[in-house]
Amino acid sequence: MFNLLGKNSSVTPRKDNKEAEKERLVNPQELLEAEKEYLKGVRKLRDLIAPSSFVVSSNYVQVGSIYARTLFVTTFPKYISPGWVEDIIDYPAEFDFAECFYPLDAGVILKQLKKKVGELEAQLMADAEKGAPRDPMREEALRNIEKLRDDITQGIEHFFQYGVYMTIYAKSKEELDILTDRIEGVFASKIVMTRRALFQTEQGYNSTLPVFTDELNIYQNLNTSPLAAGFPFVSAELTSDDGVLYGINRHNNSLIIFDRFSLQNANMVVLGPPGGGKSYAVKLEVLRQLMLGADLIIIDPEREYKTLSDAVGGTFINITVNSEAKINPFDLPRVRPEEIRTADVLRTAITTLKGLLKIMLGDLTVEETSILDRALIETYALKDITPATDLSQDLEYPTLSDLQQILESMEGTESMVERLKKYTEGTFSGFLNNPTNVDMNNQLIVFSVRDLEQELVPIAMYTIVNYIWNIVRSQLKKRILVIDEAWWMLENEYSASFLFALAKRGRKYYLGLTTISQNINDFLGSKYGQALVENSALRLLMPQTEASIDAVAETFKLTQSERYLLISSGVGEGIFFAGNKRAAIKIVASYTEDQLITTNPQELLEIEEAKKKFDEGKNLEMEIE
Repeated sequence: MFNLLGKNSSVTPRKDNKEAEKERLVNPQELLEAEKEYLKGVRKLRDLIAPSSFVVSSNYVQVGSIYARTLFVTTFPKYISPGWVEDIIDYPAEFDFAECFYPLDAGVILKQLKKKVGELEAQLMADAEKGAPRDPMREEALRNIEKLRDDITQGIEHFFQYGVYMTIYAKSKEELDILTDRIEGVFASKIVMTRRALFQTEQGYNSTLPVFTDELNIYQNLNTSPLAAGFPFVSAELTSDDGVLYGINRHNNSLIIFDRFSLQNANMVVLGPPGGGKSYAVKLEVLRQLMLGADLIIIDPEREYKTLSDAVGGTFINITVNSEAKINPFDLPRVRPEEIRTADVLRTAITTLKGLLKIMLGDLTVEETSILDRALIETYALKDITPATDLSQDLEYPTLSDLQQILESMEGTESMVERLKKYTEGTFSGFLNNPTNVDMNNQLIVFSVRDLEQELVPIAMYTIVNYIWNIVRSQLKKRILVIDEAWWMLENEYSASFLFALAKRGRKYYLGLTTISQNINDFLGSKYGQALVENSALRLLMPQTEASIDAVAETFKLTQSERYLLISSGVGEGIFFAGNKRAAIKIVASYTEDQLITTNPQELLEIEEAKKKFDEGKNLEMEIE
């Protein structure tokens, strides 16, 4: 048995519980000392996170092996732009950033402003009595102070003491000096003057810790408006529970997941120069929208979507003058009379056809336009299609040859007939003069117009879009229509007007329109191009050139930092707009997705060579067997 009391200890008689409790209460000092001894053996959170050493120098502190220095703001410019802290808090370095706000009594501020008004008015009166020239700066200062007094009195503005501190961290003293100079330069570019916390390094370090202490106490007196410009949380979150992954938020590395059909409209505009990653980004969205069950219809001027279409089992329709696939521009949507009146459908179809024929035939006089209007009505009547016809039934629609027949029977149509013959009897007779035989029963349908003559491309795109619009109105379904190189349609006022109307009306039929263009100045220079941007809730700006950035910045109201971001962005990077939110984005695809959607010629060539080798190896195995 161990003697826990020691050699010379003596055992005192045991006291009862009441007597021991009384003695404990009589000696609180002993109890306090005992508690202190107990707490020495308790480990708290601060013991776990505390550095192994803390060295305080005159211009930096060393926390363990890390060096730190604190900067504080001393002066703000007269005018400062909103979000001026964005470039600072997005700077690629480790730092702590703190802003301190202390409200001031309005009565004290009004008293000081009243005193300042008196001084300025006295100076202006003295100058006037002396016959001295007017001082515009004093007059402007007086007006500003008077306005500020009114705003404070009405409660529009409030006054605060405002402190801004920033503690920078580096692995060495040399790295800390370099980093400090660079960050001071970023502040100076905003005309915000800073100083280093010399001989207050410990106080500066403590002031930026997340413990809500301000030991520097260095402030500027500012009212609410300039304070709001320094709001530090400038990166937008564009992550929702539903939708597709568009890319990575370059501000904070979060995911940009969005459902375009959750906004006021599902339209999207994608702008960027050749090679910027426009088609890559759109094809990636197409692939991911397919997985969510949406139907995709694509107008492809450069045959870029063929690989993607083949991979997912889509329908690829190559439109040429003599191709088997035909689209009749006289087709009508198959709708029931109780849903839409046939008279309204006919009127819309005739208006659309007049726009198409004006593109095909060139400018028409007022008389020719009037004759064409009557001729189109009679052309439909030739096939017993009138305002009383039930469009939900199977009907035989007229063709361009039927229109030519009607025009030949009318006076004053000789010129139109001769121009129309090019599409009914001449070189392009196999283009639009046949009944429609295109099968639209697939989740992905791609119309390629690459092999058409250049003068036929706008006509083909107009006709295809009109045909798709008829399909959309015939059956309500979640669809996305992608028009690559949309500037083709904006070159002509009639097709541009039709495209704009489609963007406005598509929401009612669960249709999202995606327009892509590399001719940015032509796109934004068109009134319909501007209207398309305004009617698109989603916008994706890919890297821009110096030649296009001014037009883009004016249209999208970009800040100076956003302009610089677009100019300096790499392929697949840009700015993503969703409603009123925006964020810098980086398009990211998996390896498998990249193999299906890449537009890089070198990568496409490597993929083709790999396929050839695979096919050759497969054939060799079959021969051996």
